[in-house]
Amino acid sequence: MTAPPLLAQDQPARALSLVKEAVAFAKSHGKEALLREINHGQGRFHVKSGEELYIFVYDLQGVCQAIGFQSQMVGTNRIGLRDPDGKHFLRDMIAVARAKGSGWVDYKYPHPATGKVRTKVSYVELMEGWIIGCGAYK
Repeated sequence: MTAPPLLAQDQPARALSLVKEAVAFAKSHGKEALLREINHGQGRFHVKSGEELYIFVYDLQGVCQAIGFQSQMVGTNRIGLRDPDGKHFLRDMIAVARAKGSGWVDYKYPHPATGKVRTKVSYVELMEGWIIGCGAYK
């Protein structure tokens, strides 16, 4: 039985929970095991059919280590990436993680199901030279 879709107001809490789960997974199974779980289409942290939450991992230089959506981005330096309003959201995520250890960043990004650009808020957490994050669409 599949769970009912999350209401919009529940998405940020679920995103934060997924990041905490991914960090715990990396600490218990290793960072490489986490990357496999994110990048594998059926992995625990990869976007599921009909859903929009997935985990992403970047190093502090902006190189994508894993992404549960758009796996072709793995290995790409995306530090200069901007949203449609010109916001350098990945730089902001790295800055928040470095300054506070974790936090939230607002920006705009294509929705994995529709491809339409929507407002998104992502929670990121610093772990051993990586930022691990998950975003929720508003």
